[in-house]
Amino acid sequence: MSTLELLRPDHAEAVLAFERANRAYFARSIPDRGDAYFAEFAARHAALLAEQAEGVCRFHVIRGADGGVVGRVNLIDLVDGSAELGYRIAESAAGRGLARAAVAEVCRLAAAAYGLTALTAATTVDNAASRAVLAHNGFRFRHECRLGGRPGLAYRRDLTDLRPSA
Repeated sequence: MSTLELLRPDHAEAVLAFERANRAYFARSIPDRGDAYFAEFAARHAALLAEQAEGVCRFHVIRGADGGVVGRVNLIDLVDGSAELGYRIAESAAGRGLARAAVAEVCRLAAAAYGLTALTAATTVDNAASRAVLAHNGFRFRHECRLGGRPGLAYRRDLTDLRPSA
């Protein structure tokens, strides 16, 4: 059983371990974060928490049954009722529906708790698993794009069907 939690200061060590353990795996399908991300992780984590406190972003961790971080689902640039969705799942947890379920939960949170009306997302063309997660969760293809120099696809999800009734 996994749980979705809003990013907190005490997640730092587990998030860093997750990112380090999965760096090569992630780099096969998304642009690498670079060495500076790891070297300056403590400052980066603090900056993310500050952005979250300002209401600019919402960062989430997915904890596995053992309490370790097995994924992340983030909403960045919350502006005018919209945000950009990003997510990553550990190699050891991939292929079990975790991303699909976590994205669905974050879509519901985005509409009900964060007051958003739409989400955007992008993935590289060769990331079939990510494209499937987005399609399953109601994201619709918008246009081609570039991600870290790689060909990508951009998507959008209208959240009005998930908003609570007045």
